[in-house]
Amino acid sequence: MDRAVELKKAFAGIYPGEPRVFRAPGRVNLIGEHTDYNDGFVMPCAIAASTWVAIAPRPDRRLVAYSQDFSAHAEIDLDDPPPGAEHHWSRYVFGVAWVLESAGHRLRGANLLIKGDVPIGAGLSSSAALEVATGCALLAASEIRMGRVELAKFCQRAENQFVGTRCGIMDQFVSCFGAVDSALMLDCRTLEHQLVRIPPNVTLAMCNTMVKHELASGEYNKRREECERGTRTLAKKKDGVRALRDVTLEDLTRPEADLPEVVYRRCRHVVSENARVAQAVEALHKGDLARFGALMGESHASLRDDYEVSCSELDLMVDLARQLPGVYGARMTGGGFGGCTINLVRNDCVEKFKEAVSRGYAAATGKVPEIYTSTAGEGAGEVSIVDRAEPAPATSEAA
Repeated sequence: MDRAVELKKAFAGIYPGEPRVFRAPGRVNLIGEHTDYNDGFVMPCAIAASTWVAIAPRPDRRLVAYSQDFSAHAEIDLDDPPPGAEHHWSRYVFGVAWVLESAGHRLRGANLLIKGDVPIGAGLSSSAALEVATGCALLAASEIRMGRVELAKFCQRAENQFVGTRCGIMDQFVSCFGAVDSALMLDCRTLEHQLVRIPPNVTLAMCNTMVKHELASGEYNKRREECERGTRTLAKKKDGVRALRDVTLEDLTRPEADLPEVVYRRCRHVVSENARVAQAVEALHKGDLARFGALMGESHASLRDDYEVSCSELDLMVDLARQLPGVYGARMTGGGFGGCTINLVRNDCVEKFKEAVSRGYAAATGKVPEIYTSTAGEGAGEVSIVDRAEPAPATSEAA
C-alpha cells in the first residue's frame, strides 16, 4: 500500500479531519564534509528514505503530534510555547513551529501524524527530514507561502536555536532541493547551487556501522570552535577572511599564520576539502568515476587524520569496501564518530558488495551492519493521496 494512503488511514484512527500528506528525504553527502559551517562547498544528494507528515488544522492554537516511530505523542500551545525541549523527537517538530512564529508567521493549530524511514543516528539526516517535512506541513495548513531557500533557513535555525546543534545548512537545503539522479553542489555562503548528474551505472550504498560514540555531539561543536579560532587568527593576517572558505593552503603554511598544531590540521582539512569538492564536480561532469572515487578516499583520510572525526569502525568499513570489485569510492559521511559510510558501487556489483561488507564487518566486530542502497531522489513536497485497490497477485502457468 502507498505510504501516503497508509498514513491517511492511520490519521483517521487518531484525529478528525481529512489530512494532507508531506514528505522530505534524508540525505547522504558524497563529498564536502564539515565544510558547510565554514561557508564552504558540499555535494550531497537526497535519498529515497524519507519522513512523512500527515496534517489537518485544528480550531485552536495547539499543535498535537503523534510519532509512529516512537509510539508517543506530544503537544504545545502556540500562544505559550516552551523555551526549549529536552532530548526528545518533538523538539524538531516544535522547534520549526517556534522559529516560524518568532519570525511573525502566525500558524494555525494542527494535528500531525509522523512516520519516518530514514534510519535514526546513522548520519543520514533524519532530523533535517523531520524538520523540512514538518515545515512544509505547517506552512500549508496555515496557508502561508514560503520559498524553499527561506524554509531551509528556518529549519536550520530550529536545529541551531531550539535543538542546540550548531549545524550548517546543507542537510535542510538538500532535503528541500534534491533532484532525481543528481547530486547538489551547494555554495554554503551564497546558497548558489547546481545539479550534477550521477552516472546511471552506479548505486549509492550506505553502510551503517551500528555505532554512535557518545562524544559525537560535543566534539562536533568543538570542531566548529577550532575552525572559528583559526579563522580569527587568519583574519588578522589577511584581508577579507570571514571564514575558512576565504583561506588557501598557502595561507595556512605561512610562518605568520602561527596556528596551533591542532587548529592548523582542522583548517587544513576544511581548505583541502573545499578544493576536493570543486574537483569532484569536474570529475562527475566528465563521467570520471575513478577520479571521483579517488577524491572520496582523500576526503576520508583527511577526516580521519586532520579533522579526527572518524573511528575504528568507520575506517574498517571503508577498508573493506575498497578491496571489492566495482567499488569506485568509499568514505565516511556525516558528522562522524560512527554512523555510515557512503560508497559508489557499480550496479552489477551491489549484491556481492553487500554480502562481502556485511560478512567482513561482522567477523571483525561482532556487529551485523545495515546496508541501504538508493539512487539520488527528489526533494520535499506534498504527496497526492490516491487510495486505490491493491492489484491482484500475479499468477503463472506451467508451460
